[in-house]
Amino acid sequence: MSLALPPLALYVHVPWCVRKCPYCDFNSHGVGSRASLPEEAYLAALIADLDADLPLAAGRDLVSIFIGGGTPSLMSADFYRRLLEAVSARLPLADDIEITLEANPGTVERGRFAGYRDAGINRLSIGIQSFQDAQLSALGRIHSGDDARSAVAEAREAGFDNLNLDLMHGLPEQTPALALDDLEQALALSPEHLSWYQLTLEPNTEFHSHPPVLPEEEALWNIQELGHERLEAAGFARYEISAYALSGRRARHNLNYWRFGDYLGIGAGAHGKLSAPDGDGLHIERRWKTRQPEAYLRRHQDPRGFVAGREPIAPDELPLEFAMNALRLVEGVPLTAWSANTGRPLGRLRTSLEAARKKGLLVEEGERLQASPQGLLFLNELLALIDEKG
Repeated sequence: MSLALPPLALYVHVPWCVRKCPYCDFNSHGVGSRASLPEEAYLAALIADLDADLPLAAGRDLVSIFIGGGTPSLMSADFYRRLLEAVSARLPLADDIEITLEANPGTVERGRFAGYRDAGINRLSIGIQSFQDAQLSALGRIHSGDDARSAVAEAREAGFDNLNLDLMHGLPEQTPALALDDLEQALALSPEHLSWYQLTLEPNTEFHSHPPVLPEEEALWNIQELGHERLEAAGFARYEISAYALSGRRARHNLNYWRFGDYLGIGAGAHGKLSAPDGDGLHIERRWKTRQPEAYLRRHQDPRGFVAGREPIAPDELPLEFAMNALRLVEGVPLTAWSANTGRPLGRLRTSLEAARKKGLLVEEGERLQASPQGLLFLNELLALIDEKG
């Protein structure tokens, strides 16, 4: 059975931020101010990084571009104009391509969003996290609730009609009332998409070393249940564990991840997943770039290139890899996608599905691989069943 290449996206990592937040485990590095950003050197490195990866695109159109960080809104609009011009000169873009930029309300001054829109960015993801100034201070954020509201207004004035707002819940000493108030304030701004996720204490972060006082388990359950109900009442459909969207506004880039699509990753510490024909199947490889920004910039002149490591996904690892992504989607995926993405016959999966259904972790109806609401909450347990027998 010959497997077709999946859709292709591009992830661009900008590793700098004004100040690293105590909960953040991303590859981000505090820089203090824009004046010290090596824009020209980083742009040249990104383009060289992309050039080295071009053979991996295999002639496919880019379905989406996502610029994450760090704080990408530290970079100028001209930086993104030239970057996107370089990308479009090298790779075909889908006619309806989604191009997303992550932005921090504390790093956006008047007029900058308009420049981003003119550069070709058509979707913004604004990292608000909370509208409560006390909560923002506890999270180490550099913006206020008023800054967040001003940023959304500025984005609308610039012509953006596709906005995601990032919100966190389960914050230090947060009550259900405060969490629901954050949702109400977000809904009042009429976004098209909301990412609403619980704060977790990740290793190698300040919060992990010095944990803050977080809400008790009962309060966390109340927040989640009441929040889900409120978002659904406002017309937002939950389509992934922590993602909600109005009709037609689901994030295409993230959908490509969860559907096990391919993506090039350029920039310091960026990760990619690429497929290539291999007999009747696909050779699938994960690769990652040099993590430290200074070392990444030096790699521009290094014959070794930007790749810091690569790891093929072995055939017996494919079922778990695919399920880890696909089962995050509320709608799941057709069972036919199982064989198409893993090369495994459905018969080997049936035993796992039946065991998961008996535990209430899978939806009973239809020929779909689809987690139940309980399965979404206990995804690791569901994945363990599939890993064991799939």
